[in-house]
This record gives sequence, structure tokens and C-alpha cells, in this order.
Amino acid sequence: GGVGLGKTHLMQGIAWRLRERQPLKRVMYLSAEKFMYRFVRALRFKNIMGFKELFRSVDVLMVDDVQFMDGKDATQEEFFHTFNALIEQGHQIVVSGDRSPSDLEGMEERMRSRLGCGLVAEVHSTSYELRLGILQAKAELSVGSKLPNKVLEFLAHKITSNVRELEGALNRVVAHATLVGRPIGLDSAQEVLHDLLRAHDRRVTIEEIQKRVADYYNIRVAEMGSARRSQMVARPRQVAMSLAKRLTSRSLPEIGRKFGNRDHTTVM
Repeated sequence: GGVGLGKTHLMQGIAWRLRERQPLKRVMYLSAEKFMYRFVRALRFKNIMGFKELFRSVDVLMVDDVQFMDGKDATQEEFFHTFNALIEQGHQIVVSGDRSPSDLEGMEERMRSRLGCGLVAEVHSTSYELRLGILQAKAELSVGSKLPNKVLEFLAHKITSNVRELEGALNRVVAHATLVGRPIGLDSAQEVLHDLLRAHDRRVTIEEIQKRVADYYNIRVAEMGSARRSQMVARPRQVAMSLAKRLTSRSLPEIGRKFGNRDHTTVM
């Protein structure tokens, strides 16, 4: 899943629950960046055997943001052998990334294959109901009942990009209210977030592009994700993918997935 969709939060939650339910289980959670730094440090201080023993003795290894290893051949090599060693022992590995294993172009083919051999789950964008639930839970922890529900509903409706930005918007509103010492209302929330809201109002989603283009060419949106190659469908599909590339911040693999899991090279 993309940035800010809660992958790190999910990984940390899995690690916490494992430690709670099975306290004797050796669970190691770290980012791919920290894995690389520990590996480099082990090489520098000639302690590579200690590094191998540490990572290959855990019951569950959890590595966040695995795409950080793109292009880092030595780190990938060590992670690949660590991965294999743990699998051979019947231990578990959980990784997260901003792309599916097949889309990690900076990874060696064997590493992509290894990552793809397990259960691969995509983290999707949040629904309105989920965004509202997140805000209500966060608001209760932050300010109790001082935040009107209409403000939370407004934020859930307006901030749709990712959870991180949603929580950031809530924190800004709460901080402003605490600073000025007055109740938080809809007007004050709009005032504090005017720059963020203006940026969101200008954003276009892939779904909106697909609908507009489908309407213009008089085809169904579903046809854009189909395997049909007739000019009647291929032309609007290419137009929509081109607009998605120009008008959204989505990566090429993400755009390709929105159009029937097409290879990202067809988006270029």
C-alpha cells in the first residue's frame, strides 16, 4: 500500500499482539533501513557472524518498508539468506512495502520471488466510516468530549488521502484550540486547516479520471480494467492512464493496478 495507509501501525500492532499472546516467542521488528545499518555496522566491525546469529535465531522477523532495499545488492543478499534460513527452520517472516513484490524493480528476481511466495495482502485507502472511527478514537484520547462530532465528520469527508495526514489535521485543530483556549468549532477547524483543505480540493483521484473519461468516450468504467484491446476501449484507457500519471501522485504500478493490473510500463 501507499504512504500513510497504516502499514507501520499494522506491523507494530502485529508485533505487540504476538508478544502479548506468546511472551516466550522471540519477535524482532525493525525497518529495512535499520536492517541495512546493522548489517553495515557488522561488516565494519567484523562481526558478521554475530549479526547472522542475531537475526536467524528469532521466531518472527518483521521488516517494515522493504522497498528501502531497492538497489542495495549486499543488503538484499544478506536478507535473502536470512529469509531462507528462517523459512527452513519453520519460523515466520512479515514484511511491508509500498508496492507488491512483483513491482519492486530494484530487487533481484529471486528476492521478489521469495517475497511473493507467501500471503500478499494489499492495504487499501480508507473508507469514510473508517476515517471517522479513527478520528473519534484519537479525539477521545486527546481532548475527551470537547470536539464536536460535526468537526470529525467534516475532517473525515475532506481529508481522504491517507491516515497520517488525517491524524495530522486533527492534531493541528486540537493544538490550535488548546493554544487559544476556546472550544473547537467547524469554523475554527476550517480556518486552521485552510491551506490543507485548499490543496485537497485541487486533488483528483484515479476513480474520478476514469469516470470522466468513460463518460466522454461513452464506455463503462469497468471496460478500462478489462483485457479488451479494441480501439474503442484501448484509446480511452490510455488517455485515462496518462491523465492519472499527470494529475495524481500515484506511482506507475499503482496506476497500472487500477486499470486491470496492467504492467506499469504500459502507463508510461
